[in-house]
Amino acid sequence: MEIQFNGKTALVSGAGKGIGNGIAKRLAMCGAQVIALDVCKESLELLKGEVPSIRIIAVDLSKWSETKQALERIGNIDLLVNNAGIAMWESLADISEDHIDQLFAINFKGVVNLTQIVIENLLKRKVGGSIVNISSIAAVCGSERRGIYSATKAAVDAFMKVVAVEMGPKGIRVNSVQPTLVMTDLGRRAVPNPQSRKSLEAGILLRRFAEVSDVVDAVLFLLSDKASMITGTCLPVDGGTLAAL
Repeated sequence: MEIQFNGKTALVSGAGKGIGNGIAKRLAMCGAQVIALDVCKESLELLKGEVPSIRIIAVDLSKWSETKQALERIGNIDLLVNNAGIAMWESLADISEDHIDQLFAINFKGVVNLTQIVIENLLKRKVGGSIVNISSIAAVCGSERRGIYSATKAAVDAFMKVVAVEMGPKGIRVNSVQPTLVMTDLGRRAVPNPQSRKSLEAGILLRRFAEVSDVVDAVLFLLSDKASMITGTCLPVDGGTLAAL
C-alpha cells in the first residue's frame, strides 16, 4: 500500500534543491500539506511552480531568531525533515574558525532550532509526530577533508538520540538517515574528478552511488506510520558501505 500523509502538515528545510526538493515533492504527492524552507527564494519559486500547493518560506537557518519569527504563524506541523545543510571540503591545515561557525550554524544549530519549534507545537497540541534528520555516513566513518562536516553530522545524530529519549514517551519519533554520496549538484562538486568517483563507487557493495529517490524513500518510510515502532535510529542509505568497513 502506498504511504499516505493525508491531513498531515510537513516542514522540509533545504527544499530548494537536491534531496530536500525531492522529499518536498514526494510528500506533496502523498497528500501532505508541505511547507518548504530554503535560503534561496529563486529555488523555492521554481519548486512552487512545479507543485503549486507547496507553501514556501525563504529564511536563513543560521539566524536563530529570524527563523523563529518566520515560522511563528505557519500553524500546526506534524512532520519535520531537517535536510538543510552546507559542505566545505578542507584539510586539517585549512580549517578556519569561520568555516567551523558556518557549518555548525546550518548543519547543527538549524536542526536544533527547527526541532524545538516543531516539538513545542506538538506538545502544545498533545499529539505525536515524526522527525527525520538528513545525516551522512561521514558521521561514523572518516574521509579526507571532511573533518568539520563529519563533526556536524555526528552532532546531529547524537542530538537526535537524546531527543528520541526525551520525546518517546510523548509519542514523538525522531530518526536520522545516513546516505552515502548522493548524485546531487552538491555531491558532484564534492567529488569532481571522474577517476576519484570510480574509486569511491568501487567501495560501495552495490557498486553505485545513491540517487535522490533512494534517500526520499527511506525518509518517507521513517516519517510514516509504517515505522511506528522505530525511533532513535540512524538508518544508513549507503549501499553497504558501512558493512564493509
